[in-house]
Amino acid sequence: MIAQISALLERVLQSPRRHVRRVIAIAGPPASGKSTLAAGLVAALQQAGVTSQLVPMDGFHLDNLVLQERGLLARKGAPETFDAQGFVELLARVRRTPEVRYPTFDRQADCTRPERGLVSASTRIVLVEGNYLLLRTAPWAALEGLFDLTVSLEVARDELERRLIARWLKYGLPPEAARARALDNDMKNADFVAAHARSANIVLGPLG
Repeated sequence: MIAQISALLERVLQSPRRHVRRVIAIAGPPASGKSTLAAGLVAALQQAGVTSQLVPMDGFHLDNLVLQERGLLARKGAPETFDAQGFVELLARVRRTPEVRYPTFDRQADCTRPERGLVSASTRIVLVEGNYLLLRTAPWAALEGLFDLTVSLEVARDELERRLIARWLKYGLPPEAARARALDNDMKNADFVAAHARSANIVLGPLG
């Protein structure tokens, strides 16, 4: 993984900055390693003396009450369970506005926390991490012009299944429930990404 992050760091630093700051997409299906890659890249940028901030897509989950009203609670995490338009508008502000606050996701409480995150005026690079950053479907497709560089992680389908089941087991679900959650929801989302995402500037395999 160190070699992959080192090579990616060079590409990020060489990418053109057309606005207030560079905005870099790190995309891929659930459990592909996006958070690990993003955290490693933030650390590498810090070591290189470049101020950066990670902005996860997860802060735009719709509230559980809204999902319940729409019959989508069981599909939480699917593209239609996010405030995609709000996410697009945030990234447009990130490109042109020196200081921007954004919502974060409290996984333990299973809810978003408005304006808990901050992109400060000194931030030169914003890393955006999420499943649906490269989707060609509306309204996600509007993100295409907002990134200076796009990175995608690709993991074999059987490996994704294994990782997703292990993730839900870690969160305390019993084996059958963990398998059902992984296969009936997460893998459907992964398959949707595979079928409807545009190509990234950089494609990485499993982190090693």
